[in-house]
Amino acid sequence: MGASGWDYSVPYQEDLVGAFEALRRKVFEERDYYWEPAEEGRPWPGSIEELWDDEIVREAGTHSILDIFRIIGPEDEPEHFTMRQVTEEEALRVLGTRKLTRAHVPRFEGFDHWGWYGRCAVLHDERGEPREICFWGYWGD
Repeated sequence: MGASGWDYSVPYQEDLVGAFEALRRKVFEERDYYWEPAEEGRPWPGSIEELWDDEIVREAGTHSILDIFRIIGPEDEPEHFTMRQVTEEEALRVLGTRKLTRAHVPRFEGFDHWGWYGRCAVLHDERGEPREICFWGYWGD
């Protein structure tokens, strides 16, 4: 399996960590991640913890938000399995605005990113009100 990009958008809520955790649960429950059931009798895992007990997953990941374990602060150094939110200052520097919108998403490759690491950003409507949270990353071997 090669490397892959992934992205999700969810309705805005003030609790970024809560939105992140709810999205991870949804992706897991809907089985919307890479799982190699090629071995006979290899069932889907019953929990995220069981998923990460799998040797193949630990080596190659799931190519989804399930590969991100926590959100770090803007001052923290990115590490594998973490996600950092785009700050207003970073948005201004990269895209010329503090309030990102859905129209900016195709240009998100301009933000710092690394494999095995994710980013997220609040997206606003035309009045500048927050409407969505976009999560994205690049994953895989």
